[in-house]
Amino acid sequence: MNQPRAPGRPTGDAQLQRQRLLDAALASFARHGIAASSLRSIADQAGVTPALVNYYFGNKQRLVETVFEERLAPLLANVANALHGSEDDPRQLVRRLVCALNATLSQHPWLPPLWVREVLCEGGALRELWATRIGPMIPARLAAYFAAAQARQALNAELNPRLLVVSLFGLVMLPHAAASLLHGIFPDLDNRAAALSEHTLALLERGMETSHAD
Repeated sequence: MNQPRAPGRPTGDAQLQRQRLLDAALASFARHGIAASSLRSIADQAGVTPALVNYYFGNKQRLVETVFEERLAPLLANVANALHGSEDDPRQLVRRLVCALNATLSQHPWLPPLWVREVLCEGGALRELWATRIGPMIPARLAAYFAAAQARQALNAELNPRLLVVSLFGLVMLPHAAASLLHGIFPDLDNRAAALSEHTLALLERGMETSHAD
């Protein structure tokens, strides 16, 4: 005789349903915004009943937090991990950040619109989570590394370490966030991660200097 399943231990089907709900929620949040995404519409996209959303997540706020913790935060943690080993070399640190962030944004195209809607915009539902979880993980660490590099004269003293972080994120994130707009203006623009990284690093490392023949 089969023993009843212990409470709190989801079956394989239950885990699959939960992942489908997270996929649907993430897609809806990025496309329509969190405020405009109803639990019913998310359940419909996932092919389940609204009651299952409440069963797995309790309420919408908990669903939002779970999407952040299980889908968004791990990606940024991987970007942070890519910086290890380059803390003492500001040029290498910038190269690793630019390449890792471009690769992440290219592989997960839902991230830029979600970032614009829910982090950049005033009143965004992910602003506080981003500031408290991602802020210390990447921006604050980068600013500290840049300040330390300035102290040992390994980085331009005229730069503001904090604004340098802002500039880096802006240079990398904007082309992804504005991809559809840019495609309409520059139809042949190469927006592959490698091409974007190459351009950004050339801009940062060599600026608008020109080469002159001897």
